[in-house]
Amino acid sequence: MRIWDVPPERLCRNHLLGEHRELHALWSIIINNKKGYAHHPETMRWRGKLKALYLRHEALVEEMTKRGYKHHTPLDPTFAIGEAVQDELVDSYEEQIRLLKERGCDCRV
Repeated sequence: MRIWDVPPERLCRNHLLGEHRELHALWSIIINNKKGYAHHPETMRWRGKLKALYLRHEALVEEMTKRGYKHHTPLDPTFAIGEAVQDELVDSYEEQIRLLKERGCDCRV
């Protein structure tokens, strides 16, 4: 499970759509207090920052729309509470760039 801190416009198709899918899973884990992945580092860093996660979702959706993808899975904004900025990272920004480069995909990093 990963929510990148790289701007969505720099992500390849697979990482953009994959992150969108994982963001929905993470959102569900947090708002429904699910046990699976509850203690995963990615889940832990978004607790108390659903506003920031909601804004990341909106940025992903904006990029998906620019690329011609249809979006049919909005998040409920009433749950978008807490901090609006994510300032905790699992991996540094530089490490995320390195990881994406290693994957040999079409991400523009």
